[in-house]
Amino acid sequence: MKPTDYNFRFKDSILGLQFLFVAFGALVLVPILTGLDPNVALFTAGIGTLVFQFVNRSAVPPIFLASSFAFIAPISYGVATWGIAATMSGLVASGFLYVALSFLVRLKGDNFLHKLLPSVVVGPVIMSIGLILSPVAVNMAMGKTGDGAIILVPFEEAIIISMIALIVTIFVSLLGKGIFKLIPILLGIIAGYLVSLYFGIIDFSSIEKASWFSIPNFTAPEFNWQAIVFILPIAIAPAIEHIGDILAISNVTKENYLKKPGLKNTLLGDGLATSVASLLGGPPNTTYSEVTGAVTVTKAYNPAIMTWAAICAMLLAFIGKLGAILATIPVPVMGGIMLLLFGIIATLGISTLAKSNTDFSCPRNMAIVSMILVFSIGGMTFNFGGVPFAGIGLGAIVGVFLNLVLPKAS
Repeated sequence: MKPTDYNFRFKDSILGLQFLFVAFGALVLVPILTGLDPNVALFTAGIGTLVFQFVNRSAVPPIFLASSFAFIAPISYGVATWGIAATMSGLVASGFLYVALSFLVRLKGDNFLHKLLPSVVVGPVIMSIGLILSPVAVNMAMGKTGDGAIILVPFEEAIIISMIALIVTIFVSLLGKGIFKLIPILLGIIAGYLVSLYFGIIDFSSIEKASWFSIPNFTAPEFNWQAIVFILPIAIAPAIEHIGDILAISNVTKENYLKKPGLKNTLLGDGLATSVASLLGGPPNTTYSEVTGAVTVTKAYNPAIMTWAAICAMLLAFIGKLGAILATIPVPVMGGIMLLLFGIIATLGISTLAKSNTDFSCPRNMAIVSMILVFSIGGMTFNFGGVPFAGIGLGAIVGVFLNLVLPKAS
């Protein structure tokens, strides 16, 4: 039996919990920032991982699924505009987009996706995600709500808390060894939380009131065309990110998962996992880079370890006090972490363009990149039949359209 073969053993349960610990900081960050229930996110990450493993049972990659940061902005806007139930319908649809892409890959081959969504489109879309979110991070780091309208924590205290959380996260990611290098976000949150305790800005009353055992606040989707049209195009960026994640885990394990089970099945697994998670009120499920780093360090290639991580996540979801503790994390702590995360997202977009050697002396490339950035960040809005197209989704649509219609230089 190869190290990468699926081998479910009880003794691997501790390793599974360790992998969940690695993913925990980023896993709960998305629901906390978007107004979703962290306990629901834990449960749906677990069930989504199991769905992904079932779809790819012919050769299961050692991957744990959770939400991409690309969805933070659309989920936040959707929850504020249409409510959680309507937003979930858009996220279910984004899962179906993955499924549609998986069938296109099945029919036309892996290269089709790169032709439809080349780096010149995906790079600026990813950049836009980070740049659009950066004002939210800055406002929260200064102790305000994401839109800057309300001061939640005095500036003098908030800036100290956020900067300490940021500095700890940066230094751990640069200088950390072993398991610590894999959990910079979690350690940054802990550091910021301890400083917040010192300033006395944390209210523990919600923890005292919460029960030890409680059913997560599952939310069924409510069909809403506007939410679907707004969120659907944003799934383009995580879909391309998925290819990079599968390639990364293939390089780590020395197993070619792009060949077996193949991109057609891994995309299908991601899509079905995202739709299942959203049917329960959780954030989308996509392949998770943090866990790939943990696999690299531990050499734990057995995919069944991720099954244990999924089981642990689903069990933790029913601990009511855990969700209450996460809800007490002060805004400046999250803001400090976000300053780094959203900057990294924008940088990843630049890296995507650089790695593909995008030629910016070519007018076609300049036109595509510039239009995506301006349409995404500038606030351009199109209305078709009362349905608004704006932000990252509009930028992505414009980029795909221009890539298809603009003639290539001869």
